[in-house]
Amino acid sequence: MNNNKVVMAGTGIMGASLCQVYALAGYETWGYDAFEAGIENGKHLIALNQETMVKEGLITQAESDAAVARIHFTQDKEVFRDCCLVVESTVERMDIKQGFFREISEIAPKEALLCTNTSGLHITEIAEACKYPERFMGQHWLNPPHLLPLCEIIAGAKTSPENVQKMRELVKGLGKQPVVVGDINGFIINRIQFAVLREALHIVAMGAATYEDVDTVLKAGMGLRYAVLGPFGIADHGGIHTFDHITSYLNADLADEKEESPVLKKMVEEGKLGVKSGQGFYDYSGDKADQAIQDRDRMYIELAKVLYFNKK
Repeated sequence: MNNNKVVMAGTGIMGASLCQVYALAGYETWGYDAFEAGIENGKHLIALNQETMVKEGLITQAESDAAVARIHFTQDKEVFRDCCLVVESTVERMDIKQGFFREISEIAPKEALLCTNTSGLHITEIAEACKYPERFMGQHWLNPPHLLPLCEIIAGAKTSPENVQKMRELVKGLGKQPVVVGDINGFIINRIQFAVLREALHIVAMGAATYEDVDTVLKAGMGLRYAVLGPFGIADHGGIHTFDHITSYLNADLADEKEESPVLKKMVEEGKLGVKSGQGFYDYSGDKADQAIQDRDRMYIELAKVLYFNKK
């Protein structure tokens, strides 16, 4: 087994970005995809991302050139034969992921760590298809992982604690910030994200505020506090007794819907899918979509400089 060889399976938006993450950390990184078109798209995405990182001063041109030289592409499954790590970022379907790992867990070395990059599928269920499931776990990255530090490591029912610790140290070695979570629906970030979205939709539905004002509260206040302290740190600074008192009268008034959001369902039915369709909660018609993406990435990069890159 080659302890410096990793394979990113699937070279779409997430897979291409993860190739950069591992290559920048010094690994000989292989992007595997079953389709030539997928590989060409991955190469294109990496070139664009690297250009932006250099332009914004996140890395030097020399660092970029060295990382790109460590990235290779293939459609040959023999690439899994001697790697130390596989991170799969294919379609979010249980049957496809199980089929992939049923085959690859037979090819990869017994000691190699196997991961699926999923935002919600159960790790324990995917692992049913794996040979040696004690080495299988989830890596949930946020898009785009080459800019955002967080990686949720999800332990399945059969994942060994020793392998979880190995993965935690590996992710730290990438310069990222790992957290470990059990195999619960939504893991950590999506449970919190959708609890916030549920309450945000409820506030607007009550007529108490607009979409714009709710977003402003998150961006100009809550988001900054969370970036620095997190919810438990905020409670410590605000006083546990104060937060205890507020929960005594506020919790009963918070949204607690258990069904699909009627607002989101109606928007989907109307084709209002967000940036990709030109209309969501906001208007992205014409060139507004490209501008929105550029503005988002610029702000992500500025935050990344503070939270991640300048801490090297």
